[in-house]
Amino acid sequence: MVNKETLVLVHGAWHGPSCWDRLVPELEERGWATSTVDLPSTSGDPRAGMYDDARAVRDHLRALEGPVTVLAHSYGGVPVTEVAETVPNVRRLVYLAAHMLEAGEAVVTPVGGPWFPQDAELVPAPEPPVEALYHDVPARWAEAAVARLRPQSARAFTEQQTRASWRTVPSALIVCDDDRSMPELFIKRQLTMAEVVRHLPGSHSPFLSRPGELAGLIDEVTEALPARR
Repeated sequence: MVNKETLVLVHGAWHGPSCWDRLVPELEERGWATSTVDLPSTSGDPRAGMYDDARAVRDHLRALEGPVTVLAHSYGGVPVTEVAETVPNVRRLVYLAAHMLEAGEAVVTPVGGPWFPQDAELVPAPEPPVEALYHDVPARWAEAAVARLRPQSARAFTEQQTRASWRTVPSALIVCDDDRSMPELFIKRQLTMAEVVRHLPGSHSPFLSRPGELAGLIDEVTEALPARR
């Protein structure tokens, strides 16, 4: 077993820290201290982009004492990848159905460009949201999650990374096998990027659909990863 440390949770596009509400108790029962980041690009401000999110993640990480593991979901993998290697106490990265991009890439790069109008400032959540994000989540939790979805800035998807922290920080990838949100081309190429790869059944949002199983898998992959020194 690894010595439990702080696990920083970084949400994805359209979401906020409340998405972790079912997972946090499971993690804390297993001995993790948890801390969440709120990304500016989901605040409804179209001027906030990936670099603003990256600064928020970096500042949050720098304020923590002791070793840290970062769990990033979906788009949250992008700002985490941009800054994690610059914070010395970050020991491991866990990408949960998350983007692992190379330096010089943005979210839109692998798919050949924006899937939204070029002049869009805010990008709506996928429709229908339950089918795209929460199809196996209990109905009351899915309804609550949909009600909490927030506007997402288009800029977050188009600003290019300058670093690929998964190259220097030991990293794991958790693939959701019935993920109806993450394009398959992202998943396939990321299988060779992470040092440890594990699979979960179900949707893009296992923190809501199977939080206990996810917490156990987080334990497993962090035990399997070496710690950055």
